[in-house]
Amino acid sequence: MVTCSKCGADPERVKTFDRTASMSGSIMGDEHIESLYYCQACGVYTIEYYVDHFGGDETARTEGPIAKERGDELVKIISRCDRPWDKKCRCPAHVEYFDGGLD
Repeated sequence: MVTCSKCGADPERVKTFDRTASMSGSIMGDEHIESLYYCQACGVYTIEYYVDHFGGDETARTEGPIAKERGDELVKIISRCDRPWDKKCRCPAHVEYFDGGLD
């Protein structure tokens, strides 16, 4: 379960901490899913990086706190795609979000 990287709030118990946006992309055959969570109480984002490795195992880690301004920029990029869940999408938003590193 992802918790706020600043205050430790979790989305099941704290309604002011929730997933805001998510983007999926394929990089070297691995599916990368990045989910942004925003904590209204702290005013920061936490990012969960989930990777489904082509050759086997899955990994997940979180990073944060991410400044609201930077998190808002990432959410804005994601919102430009009508299929952010589609790891095969190559729209300008996907390319920008994954810094041109998609297969």
